[in-house]
Amino acid sequence: MKTEAIQLLLHERFGAAVGPVESARLSESVEVDASAVAEIALFLRDDPDLAFDCLSNLSGTDRPARGKIQITYELFSYVHRRAFILKVDARRDRPEVATVENVWPAANWLEREVYDLLGVVFVDHSDLRRLLLPDDWVGYPLRKDYVEAPEYHGISTVRPSALKLPEPK
Repeated sequence: MKTEAIQLLLHERFGAAVGPVESARLSESVEVDASAVAEIALFLRDDPDLAFDCLSNLSGTDRPARGKIQITYELFSYVHRRAFILKVDARRDRPEVATVENVWPAANWLEREVYDLLGVVFVDHSDLRRLLLPDDWVGYPLRKDYVEAPEYHGISTVRPSALKLPEPK
């Protein structure tokens, strides 16, 4: 089943919450409303014609010009041997998206990583806390406007460039 057919099934079931197929250079995806992502995720997993039983990856991209943070869900169906990409836009000023960890348990750590680095709050997540950075870290390093503090607890965060070699003597 091609992306267009999956999009049509989703659109028939969820209406305006499902956008058109978007084509990129190497892939196609379907964007859905953040308010419907949990319900759509259940449908994608449980419908026997789709059976997307694996969340291969979940990532986020900061899009400040659009005022959005885009969440990308890469799904795979082992039964049907096919992949599908689902995308959701969250408001950048208050990024919230429903968790899908009850649909795909792998989302637990993947959502925590996106929370830690981009600040997206996954509503109803069972353990939403920082994964990579210390609990008292300020800001979200993968946001385009992030400015790293020059030090953290007295330890410099500035490193000399490995590309700048010392002058020969």
